[in-house]
Amino acid sequence: MLISHSVDGDTLRVTLHHSIDVNTRAAAAVEIEALVHTHSPRRVTVQVPAGEPTPATLSVVVRAHRMCKSLDIPLSLTGATTQAQRLFTTNTA
Repeated sequence: MLISHSVDGDTLRVTLHHSIDVNTRAAAAVEIEALVHTHSPRRVTVQVPAGEPTPATLSVVVRAHRMCKSLDIPLSLTGATTQAQRLFTTNTA
């Protein structure tokens, strides 16, 4: 299983269980988008695997952030290293 999710009140929590590569990037992004549209959350958190996320993993999270931003839904990244958090912030500002 690549992605799992839970809904806690008005927050959709998405967990990426494995680092994503270029072969699974599109499917993961589409799955997150479908979850957001299905659950209509007020907030989304994405938990990435421990360690340094792959560029494809960060790409999926940034894509999800853009989609959520267009819907006025804040998205936060958890589990990432400080450096990955900085990259995420830089690419979503």
